[in-house]
Amino acid sequence: MSPASTEPRPLLDALRAGTPLPAFPEADVEQARRLVNDVGSASAASVEALPEALAGAVLEAAVLAGQSALPEALSASPVKPLAKAAKKALYRLRSRGVTPPEAPKAQPPAPAPEALPTLVTLVSSTGQYGVLLTRVVRGGVELLQVIASDEQGVLELTRTEQSRGDLRRILKHGLQNGFGMEVSREEGARLLAEAAALNLRTRTPFPPEMEAALRHHGVQPVHEPEPLPAPEPDDVRRALEGDQLHATPELAEWMPPDAEVRGLMEQVQALASSPLALSGAQRQEQVQQRVRDAARAWFTPEVRQRYARRLWRMAAFFDATQRALQADIARGEARRLFHGLDEPFSRFAETLFAKVVVLAAAGAQAQAAQGATAPGELPTAPTNERRSPGGLILP
Repeated sequence: MSPASTEPRPLLDALRAGTPLPAFPEADVEQARRLVNDVGSASAASVEALPEALAGAVLEAAVLAGQSALPEALSASPVKPLAKAAKKALYRLRSRGVTPPEAPKAQPPAPAPEALPTLVTLVSSTGQYGVLLTRVVRGGVELLQVIASDEQGVLELTRTEQSRGDLRRILKHGLQNGFGMEVSREEGARLLAEAAALNLRTRTPFPPEMEAALRHHGVQPVHEPEPLPAPEPDDVRRALEGDQLHATPELAEWMPPDAEVRGLMEQVQALASSPLALSGAQRQEQVQQRVRDAARAWFTPEVRQRYARRLWRMAAFFDATQRALQADIARGEARRLFHGLDEPFSRFAETLFAKVVVLAAAGAQAQAAQGATAPGELPTAPTNERRSPGGLILP
C-alpha cells in the first residue's frame, strides 16, 4: 500500500506504523499520530486544524474504536468536507450498533420567585408612615403591616395571613385612594431596617414579633441610611418655589409640632396686644419676621435632615402620581435641607410656620362670624386626612 495514499484507512495505518508521510507538513503528521493513538481525547478543534486527509484518518480511528463523540462534534463543523465525512462516520457507527449518547436535557429554569407588591403610605405631619410587606407562606401570603415614625422607629407591627385575592384588594384600595405608592420589596425591607435602627438609637422598645419580621425579610437594622445627593445648581430656584408644596393635598396638612405652634401664636398675640402704634403694614412685617424666626429656630441640622428625607419620599410619590413639577421642587428642597444650605432660606420651611398664622386668622374670622370663641385653641390643619389611623391601610 502506497504511503502517499490519501484514503482514510491507509493513512491511518501509516500514521500508526510511523511510516513517513512527506506529502504533509511534518508538524501536522506528528499531531495526527498523537490524535489517532488517543482518539478519545481528540477535540473537534484539533482535528479541524489538520489537512483534510489527515483529519479523515483521525475520523477513521474513531469509527474503528467505536467512539461517536468526535464524529458527533465534527458533524456540525464549519469545514464542510469534514462535516460531511463526520456524518458518514456516524452512519457507519450506527450501522455497527453504536449510537451517540443523547445530549443531556436542559433543566427547565427554576420558576422566578412570585413578585408580591409592597406598599408605603404617605408621610404624615408627625413623620409617621406605614409599610405593607408581603411574603409567600404555606400557599397563602403573609401581610406584615408596620407603623413607623422617622423619630422613634417602628411603633406597631402586625402579621396576618391573606389570600392573594384579598391582598390585591387591600393594595388596590390603597393605591386608588392615594394612601401611598407601590415600591419594590427591597425598598420596603430597607425602610423596615432603617426604622428598626431608630428603635435601637432612641431606645424605643421593639413591638412584639419585630425580630421575627426582620429575620423573615432578610434584613438587619441599618444604622447609617444613605445620604441624600448633593445639591444641584437649580436647587436655589427650587428653594424659592418650596411654598408651592403646601398647596398639594398631601402637604397641606403638615404643621409644626404643637409646642412650636403655641410659641409662635403667643408671639403673634403679643404683637396684636402691643401698645405700640404700628400701621397695618408694620404689624404685618412684624408677624412675618416672627414666622421667619420661628422657622429658622425650629429647623436645626437634625430637623433639616428629617424633613429632607420626608420630602425626598414625597418626591417619589409626586412622580408616581404624574406631578413632575412638585417632585422636582421637593427633591431640590430636600437636597438643600439635608446638606444645610441656609441662603436663600427654605420657602417650604417658612411656609410651614406661615400656615399657622393663616389658619389662626381664618379660624378667628369664622368664630367672629358665628359669634363663638374658643380661647387658647390651636389652629388645625385642613381636614383632608385620607389615611386610616396611624397612616396605615387596614384590611
